[in-house]
Amino acid sequence: MDGEAGARALDIRAVMAALPHRYPMLLVDRVEELVLDERIAAIKAVTINEGFFQGHFPGRPIMPGVLIVEALAQAAGVLAVESLELSGTGKLVYFMAIDEAKFRKPVEPGVLLRLEAEFVQKRAKVCKFAGRAKIDGQVVAEAQFTAMIADPPAAL
Repeated sequence: MDGEAGARALDIRAVMAALPHRYPMLLVDRVEELVLDERIAAIKAVTINEGFFQGHFPGRPIMPGVLIVEALAQAAGVLAVESLELSGTGKLVYFMAIDEAKFRKPVEPGVLLRLEAEFVQKRAKVCKFAGRAKIDGQVVAEAQFTAMIADPPAAL
């Protein structure tokens, strides 16, 4: 993902416009490169201030693998929302499946986690993605996942 023509970056305001997530569940800080209908590269700044580090694990803080996959899915969600022009429609991107998740190295505080996701299959209501999380160019986690585009649940 090296500066392709037509690629664009998104700041945190644009990320928050694309995703309904908010602190502490918003796990994408910025998008470095978005190529509509193809792929995205986003960043999560992993800091010691993250609440999960208090208990995962005391004396050896490691980002939970499930949150790494969630961060990848959020990046893919931005890709889907922007590519399918869903911004402002109220539609949400929901996880349906996670496949072939692999965790290669622990993610510790103080790193920039690069989140790369690409469409494997894109339809109006269901999309499949391949994602990789990297630190300094080295893959630390990867997964394939499927998401559904749907209306938000009714208010309680």
